[in-house]
Amino acid sequence: MPDTSPDKDIDLSTLYDIADGSNEFIVESITMFLDQVPGLLQDIGNAIAGNEWPTAAAAAHKVKANLSFFGMFYSQTLVQELEILCKSASPDPAEITAKFNQLNDMMADNLAALELVKTEKEANL
Repeated sequence: MPDTSPDKDIDLSTLYDIADGSNEFIVESITMFLDQVPGLLQDIGNAIAGNEWPTAAAAAHKVKANLSFFGMFYSQTLVQELEILCKSASPDPAEITAKFNQLNDMMADNLAALELVKTEKEANL
């Protein structure tokens, strides 16, 4: 069972298994994630700020699909909870904002960790 504690939110074993020793594949996968996810997080934040709950839910759904590939199971749980909150009949802006802030903080750490892995793997290309 993967470690889903907030202290360790990245498990790259699936990525490494699929890469089958290819640092190029790992770098390309991480690069694509780093290119897409920060923008989606920004979209979620902007939608929340504008009380645009369907837009926030849709962007959260897009982020959720990418997280399991990188073993970000805690973040995946947070984004799923956020998506559900945004889809509720009467969304609570304070609760949604708090959940988003928690997700955003966790993802900042995850993105920084992925940058380090990417740099390390690029050095071995």
